[in-house]
Amino acid sequence: MSRRALSALLGTLLMAGAAIVALGSGTASAATYSGYVMGYFTESPTFAGADYGLHLAVSPDGLNWTPLNQNAPVVTPAQGTQGLRDPFILRKQDGTFTVLATDLKGTDWSLQNQYIHVWDSTDLRSFTNYRRVKLHSLATHSWAPEAFWDASRGQYAIIYSASNGNHDVIMVNYTTDFVNVGSPQTFFDPGYAAIDGNMTSVNGTNYLYFKNNTSGSLLGAKSSSLNPGSFTTFTGGTAHGGTEAPIVVKSLTANTWYLWGDTYTPNGVFYAWQTGDLASGTWTAVNQRAYTQPLNSKHATISPITATEMANLLTKWGKPAWNRLKSYNYPDRYVRHQSNVARVDTYPFDPYQDQQWKVVPGLADSAGVSFQSVNFPTMYLRHADYAVVLNTNDNSAAFKADATFTPVAGWADSGWTSYRSYNHPDRYLRHAGYVLRIDPITSSSAATDKQDATFRAGY
Repeated sequence: MSRRALSALLGTLLMAGAAIVALGSGTASAATYSGYVMGYFTESPTFAGADYGLHLAVSPDGLNWTPLNQNAPVVTPAQGTQGLRDPFILRKQDGTFTVLATDLKGTDWSLQNQYIHVWDSTDLRSFTNYRRVKLHSLATHSWAPEAFWDASRGQYAIIYSASNGNHDVIMVNYTTDFVNVGSPQTFFDPGYAAIDGNMTSVNGTNYLYFKNNTSGSLLGAKSSSLNPGSFTTFTGGTAHGGTEAPIVVKSLTANTWYLWGDTYTPNGVFYAWQTGDLASGTWTAVNQRAYTQPLNSKHATISPITATEMANLLTKWGKPAWNRLKSYNYPDRYVRHQSNVARVDTYPFDPYQDQQWKVVPGLADSAGVSFQSVNFPTMYLRHADYAVVLNTNDNSAAFKADATFTPVAGWADSGWTSYRSYNHPDRYLRHAGYVLRIDPITSSSAATDKQDATFRAGY
């Protein structure tokens, strides 16, 4: 093959999302990736949505996610506390997966669990060889395990958070099989409490992002080696309230890195930052319009996957039978019902089912849509005196017409959606004072009105 032909082929592969996966993902050879899988557990503000099993979601862009298996777990631990937190998906050197997780069901942070949960999987559709692996015999926990391949040792490194008697540090054990592990060592100790280590390797530099457990910020350390004790903090800190569980992941289509963080002030909200230069340690917040986390997701892990793997996961587990409607100009808010009034409220909230809608063929016209409540399935959104409310379907022609809307290109953004009233076609679904109604919207309407009438249907 000529140099020109080889160059063209490589360019084609790169445009298709081909990449040699970074050290944190563990594979040794080039593979064409076209999307991502996320692993997580779930909680909601009152814990009504708490489920401490492994949940999965997929995304073509790593920003907007489709939960699998109706956002129910695909596997749940059978030993220890019989629950997990902080899952991590590792693609190993042979292309198969190992899943690691904290052995903790609930929020009893005083539990000194020396074990972690471990599964093997060829394709994330089945999980085998479930076991708990003991990492140490110390009077401390083993939180947020992650792993990466250390080529210089010919072993995988399992890093996790544990106390050294004074404060939390990042510990490490080495293994070849995730069955037998070496003795624990201190991997990173910045001199203050540090948890939730996440490793990425680029161009010979290794980046360890972690949570300063005193300040609640995310920081980065780097090293030219992977040796314990070799990392030096080099960033000033990124946070949105109390932030933990950093994930650094690269776009498959652009020279952009994303840093995800899970917050506990407010609880359960993921925030994302981006940079074009990982070495700079400088991050810019991503507008929440650009991304949507899976419902109730907590402390996630993200790994690139192939188109075939994504298709197989969707075939195996299926897409949700429901949607959520996200506000364009208040992207932290979702359409929900409360006391039979439709409104947009800040995520997360309970009952979390109030924001779940089955978008069904329009009751008055199948070319349109109607919004059926998930937790009150006999009830639909409809307008009454232009206010939007949740009412029981009485099968009358008037109700069906009031509950039918025609999706059109979003007034504020054609990549989003606006919903035109079926029986008042000059009026559109919009929020005003966070309460939904239908109002006239035209090309000459104010920009704010157009934004109020623009939504995204996602999960």
